[in-house]
Amino acid sequence: MGGTMDGTRQQRRGNTRQRIQDVALELFAEQGYEKTSLREIAERLDVTKAALYYHFKTKEEILVSLFADLTQPIEDLIEWGSRQPHTLETKQEIVRRYSQALSGAAPLFRFMQENQATVRELRIGDTFKDRMRGLRDIIIDPDASLADQVRCISALFTLHAGMFVMQDLEGDPEDKRKAVLEVATDMVTQAHRGAQGA
Repeated sequence: MGGTMDGTRQQRRGNTRQRIQDVALELFAEQGYEKTSLREIAERLDVTKAALYYHFKTKEEILVSLFADLTQPIEDLIEWGSRQPHTLETKQEIVRRYSQALSGAAPLFRFMQENQATVRELRIGDTFKDRMRGLRDIIIDPDASLADQVRCISALFTLHAGMFVMQDLEGDPEDKRKAVLEVATDMVTQAHRGAQGA
């Protein structure tokens, strides 16, 4: 019986943790990571500093946990993809799911773009590069030509560019996301056909 109680408490605690992360990211975005203090995060949340401290001891901890949580779908995707056959369907599905994962983590990636020094210092960038390598290894066929390898890597970067560069283009955000996804999928499809000698 105690187990269920614990589960509910876990979930509730998870929600507070998420609220702290969201508010911290808002403040980091508004006034910069360096200028934001734990006290300000607590004030905006309307909780005591002690309550905040229960979840996170430092703002570094908040940022690292944010990164871990928001990029977990990418980790899950790599795990899923590595168990799938190297078919075109698998690769297209990976691109589609990666597009969704990036969409969910967009505020974090914007933060990373604008605070590169902090990202380097906390080694977040390294973890992200490892994940990118993991994805790349799944969508590139072992015997792919150099041009097809470039197409696959470019497909992933097209999705990244979609988050930043495309903001300046006119149009509905969802339409833009679909257009970016279409281009990335085309690249992976073309690379796959090349590898099959079609």
